[in-house]
Amino acid sequence: MASKILKGIFVFLSLGVFGFQGFSQEDKKQQTTPDSSLIEEVKTTSADNIPIVSLDENEGEDGSAQNISSQLTAGRDPFINAANFRFSTVRFRIRGYDANNFSTYMNGAPMENLDNGFTPFGLWGGLNDVMRNRDNSIGLRSLPYSYGDIGGFTYLDTRASYQRKQTNINYAISNRNYTNRLMITHSTGLNNKGWAFSFSGSRRWADEGFTDGTFYDGWSFFGAADKRINARHLLSLVAIGTPTKQGRQGSSVQEMRDIAGSNFYNPFWGYQNGQKRNSSVASSFQPIIILTHDWKVNDKISVLSAASVNFGKRGLTGLDWYNVADPRPDYYRYLPSYQEDPMLAEQVRQNMQNDVNLRQINWDRLYTTNYCSYDVVHDANGIKGFDYAGKRSHYIVENRMVNTTKFNFASTINASISKRVDFSGGIIYESQKNNYYKTVDDLLGGDFYVDINQFAERDFPTDQGAVQNNLNAPNRILHEGDKFGYNYDIHISKASLWGQAVAKFSNVDLFLATEQSYTSFYRFGNVRSGLFPNNSYGKSATQSFYNYAVKGGVTYKIDGRNYVYANGSYATKAPFFDNAYIAPRTRDFLQDNLTSEKITALEGGYSMNAPKVKIRANLFYTQFKNQLNVLTFYNDQYQNFVNYALSNIGKTHMGIELAGEAKVYQGFSVNAAASIGRYRYDTRQLATVTIDNSSQTLLKDGVVYSKNFNVPTPQECYTIGVDYRSPRYWFANMNLNYFNRTFLDFNPIRRTEDALSGVDPASPLWNQIIDQTRVPSRFSLDVFAGWSWRMNNRFPALKKQTFLVFNLGINNILNNTNIVSGGFEQLRFDFAEKNVDKFPDKRFYAYGTTFFASMGLRF
Repeated sequence: MASKILKGIFVFLSLGVFGFQGFSQEDKKQQTTPDSSLIEEVKTTSADNIPIVSLDENEGEDGSAQNISSQLTAGRDPFINAANFRFSTVRFRIRGYDANNFSTYMNGAPMENLDNGFTPFGLWGGLNDVMRNRDNSIGLRSLPYSYGDIGGFTYLDTRASYQRKQTNINYAISNRNYTNRLMITHSTGLNNKGWAFSFSGSRRWADEGFTDGTFYDGWSFFGAADKRINARHLLSLVAIGTPTKQGRQGSSVQEMRDIAGSNFYNPFWGYQNGQKRNSSVASSFQPIIILTHDWKVNDKISVLSAASVNFGKRGLTGLDWYNVADPRPDYYRYLPSYQEDPMLAEQVRQNMQNDVNLRQINWDRLYTTNYCSYDVVHDANGIKGFDYAGKRSHYIVENRMVNTTKFNFASTINASISKRVDFSGGIIYESQKNNYYKTVDDLLGGDFYVDINQFAERDFPTDQGAVQNNLNAPNRILHEGDKFGYNYDIHISKASLWGQAVAKFSNVDLFLATEQSYTSFYRFGNVRSGLFPNNSYGKSATQSFYNYAVKGGVTYKIDGRNYVYANGSYATKAPFFDNAYIAPRTRDFLQDNLTSEKITALEGGYSMNAPKVKIRANLFYTQFKNQLNVLTFYNDQYQNFVNYALSNIGKTHMGIELAGEAKVYQGFSVNAAASIGRYRYDTRQLATVTIDNSSQTLLKDGVVYSKNFNVPTPQECYTIGVDYRSPRYWFANMNLNYFNRTFLDFNPIRRTEDALSGVDPASPLWNQIIDQTRVPSRFSLDVFAGWSWRMNNRFPALKKQTFLVFNLGINNILNNTNIVSGGFEQLRFDFAEKNVDKFPDKRFYAYGTTFFASMGLRF
């Protein structure tokens, strides 16, 4: 039998047969149905927005009564719960990791973007009802779905036959990003003919959110169909679409927040005809389609295969202007602090406080400028002697677009090799193409705009070729909807092969896993830049990287409730496209010495899972080497955009994670969690600086004194709370949260030899320039309550179990409006005067008291 199993595995890996971890798990993932008890209904309701961790896939395989069972991860992990909900107020990042160190799968298909490694969670936002079947893990544990990543893994199962058989109608009201939400879901379960269907739709909307000038309009659609062909084969098809538009909130300096009298000052909006209009509107519609085949080969082997496609556009609008004053209301030259005369500064302050049009975008002024701007463009559209006349817009709203087409194929096998050994493995192929370009969204009263580079026009006044954004279409006249500026594609492909063995003995579990991958990418320019005619158009050279990863771990089972474990990993990771190219908008120049990132990770801890007490304590250490980054910003010294290419970025992340839950007395329980870390840069970074309008290198491998600076995320987070669950089917909880040691993202330009030139190391100014900005410690208090009413007790005519469910959540109930949730030091520095206050940091603040109340009908 064992030889047949090994032969099957060999055939799978050789031929790329689709596969997965035997959804013989079908019996383990029993779904809670409307026929469950009221107590179960209340528990389910309270966990509606809490990740659920399913049973460990290897638990229970060893039938020996003398063996200790493997560690369970069933139920809500208290630390994951705290990280996702209690700590999210301050944009907490688990272990301080970037988002590209976490992976997400849906129905067997990987969901991360290849260009930056991020998971686009917004692509299935508003579909809470059908996203409840999930497995979350943190760190380096063994997984049946894929090799995983060092930060953690989320698996979403949205197949129709795995959805709870019910109809759910829910309405919610809130004062957060949106004020209303309506959601309807219907799932049939698997019928006698082997079919299952599930549909869900929602709309979230707000004329104005918590912050002035913001709005929200989001639709969500979900459709799924399963066909059980026979006892061994299940086909599943899922389609998701979430068209969304949102008016955004911008960060600003403290001076503007003081003038506006609010930490939630938003510089992105202004009044137009008496209505608030936001200049920064994010829009997205990128549907996902997943086809999955679940094959139970036999009682020992199961295979899951999935193919998915994700396509569509996302955009972000913003102001663009030509040869006129900066329209941003918080531009530093407009602020009182920029005025040298104290009396004039005070007058400017009073004027801004008294006139909303001075502290917000003055849309009327932008329109008036364009109405009064008559101009003639010679040799328009590249036609010699053709003059185009009319109102030339000097202010427009542009839309920065990304058109994505992503395809992937994944196949995973899970096999029981023997009584003690399980094997998992798989192959993955991913391909992604992004098209980046800008369009004219609104001419703001003008007749046309012109596709030229105004910075090149200033720097090269006699070179008519250099000023063209596209030499293939010079002096192109633009109208609303036309593309302009830059237009290029990125092409990325990645192939992976992974395998994992898990061995279980009476007191010890072991696992070992490895992954091999090959990544390649290139840039394809769709326009020929006048500044870089030989490096902007057509296909660039292809960059290729072979990478590998290995991880392993051991768990010692003290008894059936207490476990200690240790895991380790070493991996290399290909650089992301976003950090490889210095200025892909205009050319194909790459960072020098482009190499793979190297990651070493260790973790170990203790876990107890008893009927009344759950405890988890985990120590971790991670080192990152050879990371890259590219910063592009406007430099006042050169009056141009500058590209700051950073290399040799190294970081060390270490800390402890603690979490626990204890049932103390007749429905009362206590929960607590803490994340205490030290996340620091441990190298001196190297910076190569170039001007956007020139191939000139201003600085080559300049040293940035970044060693021992802190990674910008809360390094200490704590929560403690009390829960009560009543036998009368209601519950309530309250949590006090505390956040400490948060630093803003630092400006590397200030930590260079040039910035410190002429400054006495013993002077206070030296420390003002060097020291990283730290924000004050802060706390919040959250409460949550709910009640479930079984209507059949009152209305016997109801044939189905019918529940009316109420939920209410209040965050930051003490209305602490001084909680800094994030921010950054501006990428500017006053080299002449060394005035660190000339370009102060910009911050985001967590909302004050917010609520979310919902009422749902389930039957």
